[in-house]
Amino acid sequence: MASRLPVSLRDTFTTQSGSRPGRLLAFNLDLLRNILLVLFLLRWTRKAVVLLYGYGPIGTLAQLWQPFRAFLYRSFLSLPGISGKVAAQVNEGIGKIEKGLLPTGPDVVRYATLPKEGWGKDKVLEELGKIEGMKHTRWEEGRVSGAVYHGGKDLVDVQTKAWGMFSVANPIHPDVFPGVRKMEAEIVSMVLALFNAPEDAAGVTTSGGTESILMACLGARNKAYKERGVTEPEMIIPHTAHAAFLKACEYFNITARMVPCPAPSYKVSTRTISRLVNRNTILIVGSAPNYPHGVIDDITALSRIALRKNIPLHVDCCLGSFMMPYLERAGFESEPFDFRLKGVTSISVDTHKYGFAPKGNSTVLYRNKQLRAYQYFITPDWPGGVYGSPSIAGSRPGALIAGCWASMMSMGEDGYIKACHSIVSTRSNIEDAIKNDERLSSLSVIGRPLVSVVAFRSDIISIWEIADGMSARGWHLNALQSPPGVHVAVTVPIVPVWKELVEDLATVVTELREKREQAIAKGEKPQGGKGDAVALYGVAGSLPDKTIVRDLARGFLDTLYKA
Repeated sequence: MASRLPVSLRDTFTTQSGSRPGRLLAFNLDLLRNILLVLFLLRWTRKAVVLLYGYGPIGTLAQLWQPFRAFLYRSFLSLPGISGKVAAQVNEGIGKIEKGLLPTGPDVVRYATLPKEGWGKDKVLEELGKIEGMKHTRWEEGRVSGAVYHGGKDLVDVQTKAWGMFSVANPIHPDVFPGVRKMEAEIVSMVLALFNAPEDAAGVTTSGGTESILMACLGARNKAYKERGVTEPEMIIPHTAHAAFLKACEYFNITARMVPCPAPSYKVSTRTISRLVNRNTILIVGSAPNYPHGVIDDITALSRIALRKNIPLHVDCCLGSFMMPYLERAGFESEPFDFRLKGVTSISVDTHKYGFAPKGNSTVLYRNKQLRAYQYFITPDWPGGVYGSPSIAGSRPGALIAGCWASMMSMGEDGYIKACHSIVSTRSNIEDAIKNDERLSSLSVIGRPLVSVVAFRSDIISIWEIADGMSARGWHLNALQSPPGVHVAVTVPIVPVWKELVEDLATVVTELREKREQAIAKGEKPQGGKGDAVALYGVAGSLPDKTIVRDLARGFLDTLYKA
């Protein structure tokens, strides 16, 4: 019998010396050690099974190899003689960032401390005029992809007046500012109606899409903990989902299970999602549409999975905003995405994108009030009184709520349908040009966009050089990675100038193709460009470890706060 026991236990029974209590203590300690070992092995075996079942053997090896490969490369970069050169190149890159962002010249005055005496109104307005007139990308002329979701000058005038009327309002004091409370509740009600919410549905306003996503993830985490005792939460996220979901994972200690979105559809793999669901899963994520490619995930299939597995499903409609609900009424094809799908439990919707509200407005919607309550913060024992807040912020600008309400009431359904028609038509025109214009035959559209974004890539010429070439012509387009690409998010200012955009794109592509053909004819290897997109995505972005990219991004963020 002794031979069947672990060596540690066998020794305990065969020891002849020592007291009986001592032998009993040794036995219990060894037993505890073996129990802990078994629990440790079970824990990591379960994790391995989840990975193997979800990603398959090859996918699991890739999951394990990528961080190990990054570690090896990071170790190489830290070697003496190499780390110094890397640091010098990073500092050079940050210097270029600062040069591009910080204003210079004899007319630039920096204000790092308060003036000794307050300025008069005229002087303040004069300086504001100078600041407004600083050199910038001409978004007013439709030269910027996304970024500025402008509803027109008349709407801005209404927003400005609304801001002035409620500039001191704070919804944390609903008794002091009852009108702000009324408008906020009506905003949520109107957006819920747009997304076909059931009678018991609820929502809150937030400061933007990121906060809406954070709140949905926090609520899902809290729900899983309180109802199922989940202490190691996991979230299943498409690779193309917004980065705010990764921010939520970092903030709230949630493990991100990333799911591929394979070509040619670039929709999330629903098979992988179904296989990744386990007892620690707190939320499944889908996009309608996703930010990189403007592709709508198969929300119908995700809803079926969510119902079958009894897991909440969040649909990120921040970019889709008020375009998605009006696609069909504006005469375009759509796909199911809202609360009509029974598995959808929450939706994030930006009112400050295609709702044309002032920046700083968004909503997060829930199928019922119980789901919403999981994102609330309430403390009844604070010496300052009972404290409760619906989202991350405490005090909030009531003026933004007033601006949002005024925007939605000004636009009305007819205004949003007209905007949807013009924006989606323009996206379709750009997509058709990429597919059918012979000068753009080197490009291919990524996926099948249905809303406001069209993304393209190239297997022939460098997409980063295309991005830099368009920047040189005054266009601010969005660079993508995985796969390398560029996208255009159509806004109202882009609508009248889309033909100019296509012409400039054709010129840039033609020039790059001719440059490449000339190099090949000479027997030379085509040389890459030296622009910002080439440097960040084409060179640094291709490295297995992203430490350099992180350092550059950190330098960029630091530069934003240099006075």
